[in-house]
Amino acid sequence: MPYKFSPSSLSLLKECPRCFWLHFNKGIRRPEGIFPSLPSGMDKILKIHFDSFRAKDKLPPEISELDSGVKLFDNVELLEVWRNNRKGIQWTDEKGNVFHGAIDDILQKDDKLTVLDFKTRGFPLKEDTADLYNDQMNIYNLLLRKNGHKTENYGYLLFYHPEKVNGRGDVVFNTDLVKLEINVKNAESIFEEAIRVLEGDEPEASQDCGTCRYLCERNDVEQNG
Repeated sequence: MPYKFSPSSLSLLKECPRCFWLHFNKGIRRPEGIFPSLPSGMDKILKIHFDSFRAKDKLPPEISELDSGVKLFDNVELLEVWRNNRKGIQWTDEKGNVFHGAIDDILQKDDKLTVLDFKTRGFPLKEDTADLYNDQMNIYNLLLRKNGHKTENYGYLLFYHPEKVNGRGDVVFNTDLVKLEINVKNAESIFEEAIRVLEGDEPEASQDCGTCRYLCERNDVEQNG
């Protein structure tokens, strides 16, 4: 049975192989909490913001420090497809499994593309904050390369976090542009591990998986009265 993966669904594999297996093979999903609307709203207005500079063939001030020759991706129609959560950048392997991911923006220099991803936080960055997104950025770059595009061996994360409220009551955001090295072989390994897990028997739960621990404790209570 072919599967369809996104970076977020593949992150579940790392959190708990059993939850991942149940999600795809049995349709048993983890309970979902309330998703905050602020990151989604920020994502929307940031894309509009970047598109306004794209139309003028300029870089927004947040990334003006980048090397000369770098510009925003100019294929607007293709970018809209890649941004679409239902479509995104897609690649289908020889077994029919579909891998896709929706990106925020793309930079280009000569014939190479660079992924630019927006991140909204409530607090300043910690030393290891950017490392949390390694897998996501690796997957985006692998998908671009599988579609015949050349990419740099790095990508950029653009973090926004609230800094202060000015005299007019407007929230002022601080920005941090972080360069992240890319390793597409790690993305390939994630895909291979995902297929291996799903094609096998139900795996053991991660020791720190709260969902599996809760279900186990609940079953014990039901069985023992």
